Amino acid sequence: MRYRLWLAGALLCLNGPVTALELNPQETAGKRLYLYGEGAGDSLVQARVGAAGTVLPASVLPCASCHGADGRGRPEGGVRPPAILWRRLTLSYGGQLSHGRSRPPYDEHTFARAVTEGRDPAGERLDPAMPRFVMSLRDMNNLTAYLKRLEEDGDPGLKENSLRIGSLLPKAGARAEMGATVAGVLEEVFARINDNGGIHGRRLELVVVDPGVTRASAEAALDELQESEPVFALLAPLVPGLDEALSEWAEAMGIPLIGPLDPYADGNGRSMVFRALAGLREQLQALGDFAGDMLPPDGRSAFIAYSDMAHQRELAESLAEQLRRSGWSRVQLLDNRQQRRADESITTLHQALFFIGASQDFAELAEQWHAAGRRPYLFAVSAQVAGEVLNLPSTFSERVFLAYPFLPSDWTSAGATELAAIRQSRQLSGQYTALQVQAYCAAVLLGEGLKRSGRDASRKKLVTALEALYDFNTGLSPTLNFGPGKRVGAAGAHVVTVDLETRRFRPLGPYLRIEESL
Repeated sequence: MRYRLWLAGALLCLNGPVTALELNPQETAGKRLYLYGEGAGDSLVQARVGAAGTVLPASVLPCASCHGADGRGRPEGGVRPPAILWRRLTLSYGGQLSHGRSRPPYDEHTFARAVTEGRDPAGERLDPAMPRFVMSLRDMNNLTAYLKRLEEDGDPGLKENSLRIGSLLPKAGARAEMGATVAGVLEEVFARINDNGGIHGRRLELVVVDPGVTRASAEAALDELQESEPVFALLAPLVPGLDEALSEWAEAMGIPLIGPLDPYADGNGRSMVFRALAGLREQLQALGDFAGDMLPPDGRSAFIAYSDMAHQRELAESLAEQLRRSGWSRVQLLDNRQQRRADESITTLHQALFFIGASQDFAELAEQWHAAGRRPYLFAVSAQVAGEVLNLPSTFSERVFLAYPFLPSDWTSAGATELAAIRQSRQLSGQYTALQVQAYCAAVLLGEGLKRSGRDASRKKLVTALEALYDFNTGLSPTLNFGPGKRVGAAGAHVVTVDLETRRFRPLGPYLRIEESL
């Protein structure tokens, strides 16, 4: 129930995602001054810099530019600004300065003097690199009010020495083994990172909650991840019960979602959702591009078979629109009922059938058309049909084309060694290789984004860092490329044909990247 309340509240919020801390108007104004150097109302805040007292707008040198958004200070040009968390500034025994001298504790009066005159509570001058600010009494009070709350105002899950990352993975039922496989990969990647000192001094903590088997239980699991100790980001969740709603939740709540494992999960148009590898949407688009290049343009026609499930119909409609834009003369959608009558429409060898659905249905449809003497080219995503493809009639040999988000040929020697070590450490078999690779790539992607976010990390900085990744090699996938509005790193697929007589799979050319999502 809380899931729905939080989601509704976030969607109605006019100022963006839900924040970690509710601030009163004075504290909110102080936060704006601290982060951006902006005074309340029309008041002007200035900064005097250096011995000459050069005057600059405070927006050029806001407090956060040196002390960090978290107030803990960060090195800049050889200078190490101190932490200015109110709890530390006001310790009863004062503070020990870098050159050995101690100082009394700060209070509101001495803090104002430090900001405006550059002197500590003992009257000693602060580091010359510290600007002296000129601001109104109201702005000073606002800044002090926010500074008292600053330590509480970091993004959820982000602490001084740790970073909490959440995931939703089944622990019971039919998907329990899949959940345990993903959890094992994530835990081992985190353990290796932590054994090497963590990321910018923070250990990664993985919090796994079982989403259950219903939508209600999955929503309850999201509630649990938001209670008591919320998480900073969501990593590699496997929650078929939520489908697109999970991406919607992450977007509305402002929580980065890295590598959702549900093949139907779609980050298209979602700024907070990043996928390392292609999902069904991108793989179908790659198949459409491949088929368009393979078949002669004259008389080219396609059937798109799908079940009655809403998300499958949406994928079918998107693929149909892509094919029509590419000049296919005829594109027809076939639901479950229409598929039984479609064999009469297959009249030429240059017609294509794109299939979206379960592997058993794929095999039955191929058998039906074989019995009717029809042999269209068959296109499908391997994750959906690979279990039955070798049982197809031999007349479809090398007329079947499957999309794969990665192949072992993408693996570097270091990546293959790393995967083998993870399997050995966590006693994982090769049964769920695709899941293992997806989970690994998601974890590596998150780790790289956190490294590039710096010690002064935030959810916003993580999103910016991930968006800037280009030609990033995970070791187990095609290189990942993101960018403004681009949220699938390896957008495309390998296309593989099947020799049904020799039971061999043969890749056709290099990885096929797509230009844009459907």
